[in-house]
This record gives sequence, structure tokens and C-alpha cells, in this order.
Amino acid sequence: MSILRSVSVLAASLMFAVAAAHAAPKVVKKVPPEFPSEAAKKGISAGSVKAKLIIEADGKVSDVEIVEAEPKRVFDRAVKAALMEWKFEPGEKTTHEVKLVFKNED
Repeated sequence: MSILRSVSVLAASLMFAVAAAHAAPKVVKKVPPEFPSEAAKKGISAGSVKAKLIIEADGKVSDVEIVEAEPKRVFDRAVKAALMEWKFEPGEKTTHEVKLVFKNED
């Protein structure tokens, strides 16, 4: 039993070491999402969206997946459109999560 416990601790340590070795990719071009007019018309003045990006080796975003959104489906389209325009420093193909917060000051 103690051998199994040692193996799982070692595996957890290795996963932590691999995660620590990969720094967050550096953004070289950010495009802010537009506040959807439909949200303003519905009286929604704030929200947030967490999205997972697939970043290609050349630094371009090839896919955006919405992970969490509050309120649901209000800002998704604006977030996807904006994040597809973001550019990162070239490197290895990777995934990265970002959280965008919306606040309409009008």
C-alpha cells in the first residue's frame, strides 16, 4: 500500500513540475470585446466569461470555448469574436484560459 501512495505522490509532483515549467503565453495583441447592445436593452450591465483558447505555434488563436459565463449566453458571441483576434508570442501550441469581465458604465 505504501508503494502505491508513493507513486501517486510522485505523479502529482511531476504534474506540478510540468505545469510550473509552462509560463502563461504572452499576449502581443488584445482586442476588447464589444458590449452587446442586446444586453444593454435587457438591462444587463455587467457579467463575466471564462474562455479556453487554443493558441497555435504561430501565436494565432484557432479556437475559443466558453467555460463559464454569468449571465449565460449573453456575452459569448462578443467574447469569441474578440478572442479570435488576439495574438500571442509564437511558441508551442497550447491552451490557455482567460476571464473577461464586462461592465457597462452608461
